[in-house]
Amino acid sequence: MPELPELNPVIHGKLRLALLSLLTGVEEAEFTWLRTKTGSTDGNLGAQLLKLEEAGFVAVEKKFVQRKPQTIYRMTEAGRLALTEYVQALKQLLGGAIGSQITQDTRNE
Repeated sequence: MPELPELNPVIHGKLRLALLSLLTGVEEAEFTWLRTKTGSTDGNLGAQLLKLEEAGFVAVEKKFVQRKPQTIYRMTEAGRLALTEYVQALKQLLGGAIGSQITQDTRNE
C-alpha cells in the first residue's frame, strides 16, 4: 500500500482552509470582508488568521482610514505554495475517488 500523504495541519482547519481559498481570489482583503464571507466571530477569525500569519501564509497590514482601524490581509507566496501542495496531497489521498465520482455524476445527468 502506498504511503499516505501528509496534510498540512495549519491549512487543514476548516476556517483556515476557507480563508486561504478566499484570499487566492483577491489581491487583498479586509478583516471585515473575511468575517462576512466566513460567518466567523471576530475572536475566532483573528485567532485563525494569526495562525496563518505565524506560518508565513498571510501578511497583515494594520492602518487607520479616517481614524478607523483597518486590517488588510494578503496571501504570501509561501501561502500559495502551501495551499497548492495541500490540494495536491488531498488529491493524492482521495486518489481515484475523485475521478470515479465525476464520471458517475456525468453519467447520471
